[in-house]
Amino acid sequence: MSSPSQAGAAGVDAPSTDPALIPGAVGKDAGRLPGRSPGQLMWRRFKRDRTGVVSAYVVLFFIAVAALAPVISWLYGKDPYTTYGLDRPGLLNEFSYPVKPNGGIDSEFWFGIEPQLGRDVFTQLIYGIRTSLLIALVVTVLCTVTGIVVGVVAGYAGGRTDYFLGRFIDLLLAFPSQLSFVAFTPVVYALFVSPERETPTYLRVVTLVIVMWALGWMALARLLRGQVLSLREREFIEAARVSGASPWRIIRKELLPNLWTPILVQSTLMLPNFVTIEAGLSFLGVGIVEPTPDWGRMFRAGAAYYHDDITYMFFPGIAMVVFVVAFNLLGDSVRDAFDPRSRV
Repeated sequence: MSSPSQAGAAGVDAPSTDPALIPGAVGKDAGRLPGRSPGQLMWRRFKRDRTGVVSAYVVLFFIAVAALAPVISWLYGKDPYTTYGLDRPGLLNEFSYPVKPNGGIDSEFWFGIEPQLGRDVFTQLIYGIRTSLLIALVVTVLCTVTGIVVGVVAGYAGGRTDYFLGRFIDLLLAFPSQLSFVAFTPVVYALFVSPERETPTYLRVVTLVIVMWALGWMALARLLRGQVLSLREREFIEAARVSGASPWRIIRKELLPNLWTPILVQSTLMLPNFVTIEAGLSFLGVGIVEPTPDWGRMFRAGAAYYHDDITYMFFPGIAMVVFVVAFNLLGDSVRDAFDPRSRV
């Protein structure tokens, strides 16, 4: 007996076997259609979803910008660290704000310059994408792997293992996430660096990854636990047990192929969430700090400048909104492509 993931997809994507409906079918080939795997059917449904395709292109654009930030900066001829406004007279006025309108936007500084220091906004933005996306991507991978391991083990083992893992998940979920991120991050800093010393950037990155990972995997684990509890009583699992398959083989060959939909959907939704969490921590001063480019740090600086120059906050704000919306729409499209019955 085959598992649901191997049984194909039904509904609108089911091919017809009527020879009259098969173009070019003649002779012995009449009535035959090449079978399509569930992955191929999912890809066909996804390509028909214009919103999902556009969202995928937007996401790939942000990833490409993050990966190619040094190349873009070299071609552009500027970097995010040089204080152009302080080094070159005439760019900032006596109040340290850009002399030119709209934050100093011109053909030389495409997105203007930062008030007070006069750094280039465009290079800060693309390097900020690199910082935020890298941290969020690492945390997403760690949370996904942890959620899969804990959720599958709890659901398949059952009994005391399920009970203790379930209570541990409930305990971690009881912590208010945003307050916990803000509260625990300085504590982890203090474990490695004394309060009178400046925390190095690499340690701040590692700390953010550890804290967000420790408090971010539980929702996926609980979701997968419920899925496994339902799947382990199905006929194809019982058939695998009767045939003598080991638990590892059952998990790898029977359970995991039927869990890819929630795993992929939750992963695509977790990543933009971690981007906003990382930016929020940097905005509050417990994440990335000067001079490392970061979206949250740009928001923090823009909050001090918006009364006189709102342009500096405009570009990171638009970039974050577009990125988060595109990733959320992509997650919805992936879910609908895997399971068209989930459409509302």
